[in-house]
Amino acid sequence: MLLKQAIDTFLHYLTSLERSEQTTSGYKNDLKLFLRFLEKKYNCCTYLDEVTAADIEDYLLWLKEERNYAPASRARNLYTLRSFFAYAYKKELVKRNVALSVENIKLQQKERVYLTEEEVQQLLQTIQHDLIRLVAKVLYLTGMRISECLSLTLDAVDFEQKMIHVVAGKGNKDRLIPISDKLLPLLQHYVEHERPDTDSDLFFCTKKTGKLSPAYVNRVLREAAEQLGWKKKVTAHILRHSFASQLVKKDVNLVQIQKLLGHSSLKVTSVYTHSSLEQLSEAVNAL
Repeated sequence: MLLKQAIDTFLHYLTSLERSEQTTSGYKNDLKLFLRFLEKKYNCCTYLDEVTAADIEDYLLWLKEERNYAPASRARNLYTLRSFFAYAYKKELVKRNVALSVENIKLQQKERVYLTEEEVQQLLQTIQHDLIRLVAKVLYLTGMRISECLSLTLDAVDFEQKMIHVVAGKGNKDRLIPISDKLLPLLQHYVEHERPDTDSDLFFCTKKTGKLSPAYVNRVLREAAEQLGWKKKVTAHILRHSFASQLVKKDVNLVQIQKLLGHSSLKVTSVYTHSSLEQLSEAVNAL
């Protein structure tokens, strides 16, 4: 079977599993790039059973040297290829998963960047765009991903039950996020007095386009951080990190944080257990 045909079959399989559009699109982009690399390398069509571990290693090296991909991005590509070849092996399209013999990409463990409560307030006060200021508050007080937040529909926000229903989040999973007492009146005021009269069913919308883009939100956040003279990069995702980090600081149980964030495992959530130098000093002096 041609590699191209196998890739199309795999993507159809992901769709049948109802994987999210974002997840399927990510796999598609990675595999199509791999296909183009091999076709250029051999100057001909590539067959699935002809792909070797050396081909994958050459591809990962090419991503590093020619495309300047960071380790995390190369690791993601390797994960994609392993998933693809695992599927091919399971369906007996190949005799073995050649991607398994490729060594893992070494990743440097970095502390997640997050904002303190004071920094969040400074950021919010600096944002001049009323709607994006509200979106930033929602991101910080709910821990939602920017895509989840901007995809919210009016019926997904239940003021009576004080609950936000995130539909088809990452991994195509639904979850419920309670609306805090601090956030509830802000959302109610927005719907009653500030939300434009539009045909859009999106909760956060503009009069002109009926929606907000993640890129626009991130641009406003970046400009506000620059105005404050901060060197740290501030994005919508940093507000999600900040939500989780502040909950950890307030001794909220990790399992509860995991459920709020929509993580599949505690291992992912545990990266938010930051420790400042002051806290570390207190720890060693406790003995």
